[in-house]
Amino acid sequence: MYSEIIIPFIGGLALFIYGMNIMAQGLQNAAGSKMKSILAALTQNKFMGIALGALVTAIVQSSSATTVMVVGFVNAGLMNLAQAMTVIMGANIGTTATGWLVSSAEWAKALSPDTLAPLALMVGVIIMIVGKNVKKKQVASIIIGFGILFIGIGTMSDSVSPLKDSQIFRDAFVTLGQNPFLGILVGAAVTAIIQSSSASQGILLSLAASGLVPFNAAVFIIMGQNIGTCVTAILSGIGASKNAKCVGYMHLMFNLIGTIIFSVFAMLMFTRVDPSIGGGIINQTQISAIHTVFNIGTTLLLIPFSKWIILLAMRINGITEVETTDEGQLVHLDQRMLQTPSLAVEGAKLETIRLGHIARENLELALSTLEDRDPEKISDVRQRETVVDRVCDGVSEYLIKLCMLQINDKENETVTSLLNTISDMERVGDHAENIAELAEEMSNEGIIFSVSAMEELKEMINATLASYDNAVKALELDDISYAKNTVVLEDEVDALEKKLRAGHIERLSNAECNVNAGIHFLELLGNLERVSDHAMNIAQVVLNEYREEKNFHEEMIPEHS
Repeated sequence: MYSEIIIPFIGGLALFIYGMNIMAQGLQNAAGSKMKSILAALTQNKFMGIALGALVTAIVQSSSATTVMVVGFVNAGLMNLAQAMTVIMGANIGTTATGWLVSSAEWAKALSPDTLAPLALMVGVIIMIVGKNVKKKQVASIIIGFGILFIGIGTMSDSVSPLKDSQIFRDAFVTLGQNPFLGILVGAAVTAIIQSSSASQGILLSLAASGLVPFNAAVFIIMGQNIGTCVTAILSGIGASKNAKCVGYMHLMFNLIGTIIFSVFAMLMFTRVDPSIGGGIINQTQISAIHTVFNIGTTLLLIPFSKWIILLAMRINGITEVETTDEGQLVHLDQRMLQTPSLAVEGAKLETIRLGHIARENLELALSTLEDRDPEKISDVRQRETVVDRVCDGVSEYLIKLCMLQINDKENETVTSLLNTISDMERVGDHAENIAELAEEMSNEGIIFSVSAMEELKEMINATLASYDNAVKALELDDISYAKNTVVLEDEVDALEKKLRAGHIERLSNAECNVNAGIHFLELLGNLERVSDHAMNIAQVVLNEYREEKNFHEEMIPEHS
C-alpha cells in the first residue's frame, strides 16, 4: 500500500521542483536585463532592501536561492552586510508567494490544478512552437513551468489522500502538534534535506489538501521550514570571505529569533487561550496566511534590531570589522553570481574597471621614477605588475565561464568587449613596467635628460594620462563624452609623439644631446604613445555602443587637425 503512495508522491514532488525551476529560470531570463537596475535600486533604506529581497525571491521562487545570491554579492563586494540583512528579511516574505500560488486553488476554483495545469501546458507549448524570438520563448517557459508545478502539487495531493484514513499518520501529526520542538525539527530537517523551502511548503500544502494536517502541527512545521532553509546559505559560505559567511549566520539568527518568539505565542494560544484551535484541520489558504503573518511579523519585530544581529553574526564568525582584501584578490567576482548571468556580467565590468585603476596607479608610479629614480618605487612597480597580471587572469577566466552560459546577445557583446579591454589594461601595466625599467637603466648609466627634454616629456605624459583617464571614465560611467575626449586626446598624443620624435632626432643628428639619453627618450615616447592606443581601444567599447547616433570621430578631428 505504502509503495503506491510513496512512489507517486516522490514523482509529484520531482515535477513540482522541476516546474518551479523552469518557471523561475524563465522569470530570471525575462528579468535578466532589469536585474542590474534592481540591484542598483538597493540603498541604505531598509524598506527598499526588504522590497528587493521579496521581489527577487518571488521571481526565483526560493528564499534559499536569494540568500545564496546575497552571499555571492557580499563576497564580491557588491553589497554590504547592512544591505544583505534587509534583503534576507525581504526574502523570507517573498518565499510566501509559492504558498499563495498553490493555495489559490481553494479560493479561486478556476485556478485548481486539474483545470489550470493542462491549459497552462497547452498555451506554453503553443507559444514555444509559434514564438520566434527569445522573449516569447522565455514567456513560454514560465507558463510551462507553472503548468508542471501544478501537475506536481496535484499528483502529491492525490497520492497522499488514502492516508486520511490512516490512524498511524494522524497520530504522528497530533504528536508533532503537541510537541513544538519535534514539529519545528521535522520542518527544519525536511527543508534542509531537499534544500528548498518552497518544495517543503509544497509537501505540507499537498498533505493539507488531503485534510491530514492539524493546525498546531502546521504552525510549528512552518517555523521549522524557515530554519531549515538557512542551511543552504551557510553551506554556500564555505570558501567565501568572512563577511560573506556572516550572511548565513544572519539568516539563521533572524529565523531562530522569529521562531522562538512565535513559538511561545503559539504555545500560549494552543494551551491557554483556545486549545480547540490546535486540533482543527488546516487548509492550504490558512497555511499560506500563517506563513505570511509569521514572516512579515518577524521582519517588523526585528527591523529595529538588525544592526545587533549583524554584529552578533560578525562576532560568531570571529571578525570585529568589515573584512578587507589585498589588491590582487578578485573583489567583484563570485562563482555564485554565475547563477544570475546578468549580475555576473555587471560584476565582471566592475572588476575590469578596478583593474583599469590599478594599472593607472602603477603607470603613474612608474612615470614618477623618471625623475627621482627611487629603487623602492621601481621595485613596487614590478610588484604591482604581478597584481595586474593576477587580476587580469582572474577576470579572463570568469568571463570565459560567462561565455559558456546562456546569456543574451547584448551580454555576449559586453563579455567580448571586456575580454578585449582587460587585455589592453594588462598591456598598459606592461608599459608601466617598461618605463620603470628604463628609469632603472638611466639611473645605472647616469643618464639625465635636459630641462627642455623633461618639459617635452611631461607634456606627452600629461596627454597620455588624460587619454587613459577619459577612457576608463567612459567605461565606468558608460558616458560617450569621455569616450569622445579620448579620441581627441589620442590624436593629440600621436601628434606630439611625431613632433617630439622628429625634434629629438634632429638634436641627435646635431650632436646636441647624449646618444644613450636620446635612445631612452625615444623609447619612452613609444611606450607612452602605445598607452594612448590602448586607451583608445578601451574607449572604443563605449564608442561602439553609440556608433549609430552619429560619426563623432569625423566631427571632432577637424577641430584639432
